[in-house]
Amino acid sequence: MHYIAGLGNPGEEYENTRHNAGRIAALDFIVKKDIDEPEFNKKLNALVSEGKLGKNKFQIILPETFMNKSGLSLKPIIASAKKAKDLIVIHDDVDLPLGKIKISFGRSSGGHKGVESIIKNIKTKDFARIRIGVSKAGVKGKVKKPQGDKFLDFIVGKFKPDELKEIKKASKKVTEALDTLIAEGLNKAMSLYN
Repeated sequence: MHYIAGLGNPGEEYENTRHNAGRIAALDFIVKKDIDEPEFNKKLNALVSEGKLGKNKFQIILPETFMNKSGLSLKPIIASAKKAKDLIVIHDDVDLPLGKIKISFGRSSGGHKGVESIIKNIKTKDFARIRIGVSKAGVKGKVKKPQGDKFLDFIVGKFKPDELKEIKKASKKVTEALDTLIAEGLNKAMSLYN
């Protein structure tokens, strides 16, 4: 069983915000795979849906905690390092250009509060992550990320319509990457999508 966590903040006011890129991609995956809509799981304080790709089962978890407490929703499921190897976390990344995706494994949080919470709660960083770029890139492709007080406004700010189009394209790539990850493994997915 694979566990796919789409990170974001719950509630309408956070829909289509940069910090919800992971949640947007996970919800798109649910729609594309024609899986039942996620239902609230009280024990996990998360919306949960299950599906299958061939013989491979997976569970999609959308924490209903706020981003900084995402790990609390995963702690009851990912109780061992063995299970953590089956965890795939999808989240926004301000260090990547808008719409770019990157798969990594066993890396530090890079300052991402949701990932920090997961590492703290499951006591390991050995899990896969699909990072979705949310920052504008300059002419040479260098990311322009806001600093100081503007940073929080930026990550909880809504995507502009043209940016949302890029995120929808990225979501399509995330779905393809998840298909590969679940069916053929992490190395194959990394070789195709990084």
